[in-house]
Amino acid sequence: MISVGMSTSCTFPKPVASAFRIAREVGFDGIEIMVATEQASRSADLLKAQIDKHQLPVLSIHAPVLFYTQFVWGTDPEQKLVRTAQLARDVGASTVVVHPPFRWQRGYAERFLDIVRRIQGETGIEMAVENMFPWKVSGRALRAYLPGTNPVEMDCDALTIDFSHAALSGDDALQMAIDAGDRLRHVHLCDGQAPAANEKVFDEHLLPGEGGQPVAETLQYLADINWQGHVVAEVKTGTAKYEAQRIEKLRRTLAFAREHLRLDVGADAEQRERSDPSAA
Repeated sequence: MISVGMSTSCTFPKPVASAFRIAREVGFDGIEIMVATEQASRSADLLKAQIDKHQLPVLSIHAPVLFYTQFVWGTDPEQKLVRTAQLARDVGASTVVVHPPFRWQRGYAERFLDIVRRIQGETGIEMAVENMFPWKVSGRALRAYLPGTNPVEMDCDALTIDFSHAALSGDDALQMAIDAGDRLRHVHLCDGQAPAANEKVFDEHLLPGEGGQPVAETLQYLADINWQGHVVAEVKTGTAKYEAQRIEKLRRTLAFAREHLRLDVGADAEQRERSDPSAA
């Protein structure tokens, strides 16, 4: 059965403990940890404490590949992936989400696909390469990633599709999912609009259904083929003025996922009530 989780990025800059609490309150099946500067995001012991407290599993770990995490676990990109996979294994997560290398990381980029395949083989953790998007500098497209932005076209064994990134690349996420076949192991649930030619590029991470991507159709396709993987909400909720507004956005996102994945919401709710009577 498909699990629907929530990324800690949905509640950023709130701490990991708050993300667990909110994900549990909303009713997600699990959580994705974005490894960041907060110690709790990269400590197996601290994460296990939250797992036990909220009875909510960690489904996946997002490697520290963003600019603001460039010094987390040192500066060696290969070692960052190794440590992320080790963390995933230690907390029971099945998947690591990783971005393709930046083009200026040339040595790492040349070995990237071999590195992710080796780590996956050594740890049993799926290293799911995420689709990215071209950057624009002074109105010109910049090839920021090597070997590219679309892992469907790469020789990788597992991949992640992010709807917001697909929008910025002008890709159709449904077609990407079809073309990926059984290599598709992870989905970042969100939405986005393709930018006009001369507009600035914003990675919007809208709520599903609020952009231009075929999000509903893609989830329905995954349900139709009996896909087995994780769908993890990665939506921006920073515009919410109150926590209740943030929670409402996340509830809408979860409801959208369950509707179009054709999940039995009633059975899920009953199971959560049995495991945590206070949730009733």
